[in-house]
Amino acid sequence: MLKLATTLILVLSPFLAISQSLISGTVVNEKGKPIIGANVYLDGTYDGASTNEKGKFSFETTEKGSLMLVISALSYETHYEMGTVSYYKNLNIKMREAINELTGVTLTAGSFKAGDNSKVAVLKPLDVVTTAGALGDFVAALQTLPGTSTVSEDGRLFVRGGSAGETQVFIDGLRVFQPFNATANNIPTRGRFSPFLFKGITFSTGGYSAEYGQALSSVLLLNTEDMPKQEKTDISLMSVGGGLGHTEIWGNQSLSFNTSYINLAPYQSLIPANQAARWNKPYESIAGEAVFRSKGEKSIFKLYTGFNHSNLDIEQEDINYEEYVPFQLKNNNLYVNSSYKHFLDNEWTITSGASISSDKNKIGILTDKISTQETAAHLKMKVKKTFSSRFSLNFGAEHFSTNYEDSLTQENGTIFKSALQDNLSGAFSEGDIFFSNKFAIKVGARAEYSQVLKDVTISPRVSLAYKSSNTGQFSLAYGDFYQNPQTNFLKFDTSLKSEKTAHYILNYQYVKDGKTLRAEGYYKKYKNLVKYDTDMALFDSNYTNLGSGYATGMDVFWRDNKSIKNLDYWVSYSYLNTKRDYLNFEAKATPNFAPNHNLSLVTKYWIEDWRSQVGASYTFASGRPYDNPNSSNFLAEKTKSYNNVSVNWAYLISPQKILYVSVNNALGFNNISGYQYANTPDVNGTFNRRSIRPTADTFFFVGFFWTISTDKKSNQLDNL
Repeated sequence: MLKLATTLILVLSPFLAISQSLISGTVVNEKGKPIIGANVYLDGTYDGASTNEKGKFSFETTEKGSLMLVISALSYETHYEMGTVSYYKNLNIKMREAINELTGVTLTAGSFKAGDNSKVAVLKPLDVVTTAGALGDFVAALQTLPGTSTVSEDGRLFVRGGSAGETQVFIDGLRVFQPFNATANNIPTRGRFSPFLFKGITFSTGGYSAEYGQALSSVLLLNTEDMPKQEKTDISLMSVGGGLGHTEIWGNQSLSFNTSYINLAPYQSLIPANQAARWNKPYESIAGEAVFRSKGEKSIFKLYTGFNHSNLDIEQEDINYEEYVPFQLKNNNLYVNSSYKHFLDNEWTITSGASISSDKNKIGILTDKISTQETAAHLKMKVKKTFSSRFSLNFGAEHFSTNYEDSLTQENGTIFKSALQDNLSGAFSEGDIFFSNKFAIKVGARAEYSQVLKDVTISPRVSLAYKSSNTGQFSLAYGDFYQNPQTNFLKFDTSLKSEKTAHYILNYQYVKDGKTLRAEGYYKKYKNLVKYDTDMALFDSNYTNLGSGYATGMDVFWRDNKSIKNLDYWVSYSYLNTKRDYLNFEAKATPNFAPNHNLSLVTKYWIEDWRSQVGASYTFASGRPYDNPNSSNFLAEKTKSYNNVSVNWAYLISPQKILYVSVNNALGFNNISGYQYANTPDVNGTFNRRSIRPTADTFFFVGFFWTISTDKKSNQLDNL
């Protein structure tokens, strides 16, 4: 019997051997180094093995025919081989490193981000408004970042040698046409938007995405919250007014609103303005915002609306008049923005949206009456397709419509009217390519056509990034940027062309253990800037696009919130060298809004025993150019340096009640933003002048903030 069994085994052994197939090979990375512990298996079976310390694997299987061999390893893209089982012998498999969204390279040249989900955030979500001296205005707080210039009498963003009109603002990707409140001459404006409705901010100081246009220098992108975490009510009582905010949630829908009333009359009665101004009716405004959200299984719809009514009546000193010059202003602004995003199968995303705004002003200067009205709209659709973790494509089209008209009524009844209508269409396409976790590139282009200019522009954009270490990376960016001339030029001459800049940026960023270092060098070249041959832009001026200029410099940013317990601080420094020949300039010169040096230091410290957050900020700007008609040199003299030390204190009366005090320019620096010269010389042939100073050197603010929420913990500390 034993002899028979032995005989059967000897006879059948060749067939048993044929029924078993050996699968073997070696798994290495792109550099040829073995990958240890990779899982190798036949898809749909239990047959498989792991690689050893040399990256080798082998296992037997009884499967036949064509089957997929799957190789997977942590931090690598899954690899697939397709063929017959008998083919899988002595394989040499090279695996590609997987793209890690958390630790991989990211494109950062020219952009500062604030948001929970941004791994390159230099600011926490909206903590910009905790900056001393900002008084809840995130635009004022952004002026503490490098790349911005301190122009204290204006209040808008001046970025890298660009004028305020060269920066555009977008909410959820849609244009905001009048992002700042109307104000009087030499009185700084504020942004129209309250910070608590937004989940994140991206401030691009240059080299921004092809998705955005009509901005020569910069874009500020604001994104509203998708869905709030809880219902709550915020109550504010302030020395300058009050506010009320509320969030209501029902299912997958929510509504948040915020209203405010500001009246500076009580404040001015206690602390009058300086002699350069007399208030007949101090600034007064009522404003409100609301965001409605509806979230579906694969979609989200958001509707944002904001309104603002403001008025003021002031008399200001003017060297060309013996009496103070009266100025009255009434402004009404309405902005509506809706967006819809739908997530399709196979990594397709479609986003559509529209915004519309209406802005009306009634202005009185001396005996003249001026009225302006602008209605503008923005329609946009974009599509994003993620083909893999290494490549995504973003493309779309948009249309802008602007209708502007104004009228000037003089004391004798003479009326002068002007108007402008324009339709501008744009299309863009941009791809993100990640070659590895260390190297990525973004390349795209934008095309625009303006009906009034009858001009087509093409704007190539490219940026790349290389991760030099686990904590540091380098970025490069280049792009062309176009913007239509300002309305107050185009309403008189529609034969002008688009103004243009070219941006060149080199960036280094280091992030580790709560510390962030950014250093960025840049060069901007201006072409086709508008020039005219009169003291101011008039209907009979001669307009050309013969202006040009440049801006170059270095920005440095350092933030540390870990080295010292409870202390968070950042330091910004910018060096700017810029000259341009535009408007009515006699020669190429540095504009009066561009100081060579800007420095900001912002600190925030939490004192546990006092249940208080105390903050301080220091802002320095070197002297700004001004033109002295008593000198033969154009824009050759400079003001003294600007200095401002501001402090604030937030005291938690209880977890949801806060007493807040702040002092802007606490040391009372006597800052001068420029000089106004007489139109005609005196008997000695000298043009007399007066200094342009703020209406008040120091501003005091006191507020009480109360939050009512379901968790009984939330408060407005992060919004102060």
